[in-house]
Amino acid sequence: MWLSILAIWGCIPEFAKGCIDMTNSSSAYFGIAGGAAIGAVISWWMYNRQNKTARTHDDILQRIEKLEEKNRMILAHLKEFAKYHDNTLNKIFRLNENILALDKKIESINEKRD
Repeated sequence: MWLSILAIWGCIPEFAKGCIDMTNSSSAYFGIAGGAAIGAVISWWMYNRQNKTARTHDDILQRIEKLEEKNRMILAHLKEFAKYHDNTLNKIFRLNENILALDKKIESINEKRD
């Protein structure tokens, strides 16, 4: 089958014993076939490398997204804690003001008694 296909292209002495080729057609055909094979191997290798790199990048991006989500949660907790802390400090400040006001009243009552 191959001989009939190759016979269409001309005489290839590597495949036919009775053929004497005076041209470089067989070299050209083998060069084309070899170039196609090498090109196919290089293309396949590049495709696999790019595919592997793309998968690695996707994995890294997923890890980054998970870290960003965790950081958002931590920041939300810190914000809530800061709000609670501010409320507590404000209550302590008001309580201190009330204590000082009561202390002044007690002192004024004590001064009136004396």
